[in-house]
Amino acid sequence: MRAYPYKRLPGAVSLRVTSVVLKGPGESREPLDTKAFSVVEQVVALGQSERDDWESARLSLSATVSAKATEPDSCWSDVSVVAVLTEKATNTRVAVRLAPEAEGGRQWIGHLDLWRASHLDRAALAVHVVATVDGVRGRVIASSEREKEWIVDLTAESPLRQRELDVVEVGFGSGPEWLRPFREVPWVVDTSGRLPAVHVNTDFEGITDLVGGNGSSVEGLVRDLLLAQMCTDVWTAVFHTAIGDLEIEDDGTPLFPHDWRGEVLREMLPDVVPGRPVEEALREVHRRRTGASGWTDLQPRIHFAAARRAEVPKALSTTIRGLDRLHQENDA
Repeated sequence: MRAYPYKRLPGAVSLRVTSVVLKGPGESREPLDTKAFSVVEQVVALGQSERDDWESARLSLSATVSAKATEPDSCWSDVSVVAVLTEKATNTRVAVRLAPEAEGGRQWIGHLDLWRASHLDRAALAVHVVATVDGVRGRVIASSEREKEWIVDLTAESPLRQRELDVVEVGFGSGPEWLRPFREVPWVVDTSGRLPAVHVNTDFEGITDLVGGNGSSVEGLVRDLLLAQMCTDVWTAVFHTAIGDLEIEDDGTPLFPHDWRGEVLREMLPDVVPGRPVEEALREVHRRRTGASGWTDLQPRIHFAAARRAEVPKALSTTIRGLDRLHQENDA
């Protein structure tokens, strides 16, 4: 828990995106369909827009702040509510002040303009309450929780907080040249793009029907186990890609990547190096990978972390119980 040398505003601070309007060339404007932003997920998916020529997006915002923020006998003054949009991938930061909807009320409203040319991937949207405290201006007396920050995704078509894995079905024998050497395997994980992708080999007999079908109970058990194995391969591949492509500061300190690679590392490191803060765990894994020893010893932990996230134990237990039940039914 972080400590502050001044009094802070009690109560929660929340933010909501109420509408999104896209602006194209000239004065053309188009409201984004409400299905493109989710209050539950707290995500705006700008990739769902039907127009490709939009230049900026105007987000209408509504923040809820404790009424104590503007009480006349409070220990702070010059209260402002500020919405801040940040994107690490482009090092872009946009801040706008919100205005009180009513005198002494809890709702603060306003809008923020996001320029498409200034952003690349995902931006986080938060709200802060700023005031003068003990004669010091610009002190943050309250903020929205990090876990409840909105995400503005420039490319996603669905407003989902967790990104969906791209699954591509293609015949390896007749598909892209780089896939042809792998035509004997059922799938290949590709981590070279903006998001990881699984290429499923349609030339592998029965794989398409098994992965996407709704067959018998036996086939269902095998399918779930197969998908768990596929997910394990994905988690293993993305971890190795992420840890092998780190930006290093002048003093040798590794930095978390700003895209999905950083998300993968923050998710898996607590299981790879348990009991340590993620920043320290990242330094330890980087040291072992680039050092003379220790990298091989980490492989079981990496596999464990991948299998756990793929829910392999659950899938395997379900398969064993299901097969046992089917055997009992056949014996009866």
